[in-house]
Amino acid sequence: MRVAIIHDWLNGMRGGERVLEELLGIFPGATIYTLLHEPGKVSSFIESHRIEPSWLNRIPGIYRCYRNFLPLFPAAIESFDLSEYDLVISSSHSVAKGIRPGRALHICYCHTPMRYIWDAEDDYRFDPLRRLAMQCVRTPLQHWDCEAANRVHHFIANSQFVRERIRRYYGRDAAVIYPPVNTRFFRPASSTRRGDFYLAAGALVPYKRFDLIVEAFNKMGRRLIVAGNGSESGRLYRMASANVEIRGDVTDDELRWLYRSAKGLIVAAREDFGIVAVEAQSCGCPVIAYGAGGSPEIVQDGVNGILFAEQDADDIARAVLRADSMVWPVEQVRHQVEAFSRETFEDKVREFIGVRLETHYGSANRRHLQPA
Repeated sequence: MRVAIIHDWLNGMRGGERVLEELLGIFPGATIYTLLHEPGKVSSFIESHRIEPSWLNRIPGIYRCYRNFLPLFPAAIESFDLSEYDLVISSSHSVAKGIRPGRALHICYCHTPMRYIWDAEDDYRFDPLRRLAMQCVRTPLQHWDCEAANRVHHFIANSQFVRERIRRYYGRDAAVIYPPVNTRFFRPASSTRRGDFYLAAGALVPYKRFDLIVEAFNKMGRRLIVAGNGSESGRLYRMASANVEIRGDVTDDELRWLYRSAKGLIVAAREDFGIVAVEAQSCGCPVIAYGAGGSPEIVQDGVNGILFAEQDADDIARAVLRADSMVWPVEQVRHQVEAFSRETFEDKVREFIGVRLETHYGSANRRHLQPA
């Protein structure tokens, strides 16, 4: 079976790239198509596959300012010729689902409909010039996004929250298969001793609202470690009081140690799902999260974490004080993490795609078209 996997861009290892790795494990011979590929920025496993970037990749300086080319993304993703493939899987939070699949079965694993053109522009805190530019392109991009959704035969959403967004903006239903978490690697230490700090981790970008977390801990004077890098790094460094450490990028081993040692992980974003939260819980670390988006599907208030209602520093501080007053047995925090494991993800994806392949091509071709 000839398989193509379409991924928006390859310039870092975040949750979407972890999903891509698992898809490549299921379909090891797949070719990756992407808007742009910055060599060395993704895992060696992803790099070991054939990667076909779009013509955008040839623009000088594209890696530093690719977001400025948003109006060109639809044309670039539509330029790929996929006529030789039997199965096309798009791993999409932007335009990947807009490929033209030809005769192939097209299944979209949707991390989210494009947040910045639909309902989350304020989360990105655009400067006035970029806000004006978005006002000019939003309506055409919304029209294209809805049209592109019609090129998908079947949607998989990464959470119930995203399933509802797919239904709202595209008028389509979706199966829910949660993203994969390496619950074998992210496990509690044999003897767990919690440190005296809280943790915030992930890509330091505006919509993650790390600024609210830093503000809350500045006010409380409690120790906070922020692990990650991104466009907000400089701003957070300038904001942080002496009790707040902006650590920057960390290795997976370092991140696991932080999960095992922190008193809790703080999540201030309206997440579409939240792989970082599950990784923390898998290490026995409770999660204090904004109670919107996908977080309520992960965090059960008072059981494996705390949900706070308002996306502001004062509510974060109150939630931290509440967490401090509670006891968090490791197995209680971990009680549902295997529902998000890599093995669960692989089993559900194989089953979902196998059934759709048989429906699309007929049972006579089932053996030839089975996933590897």
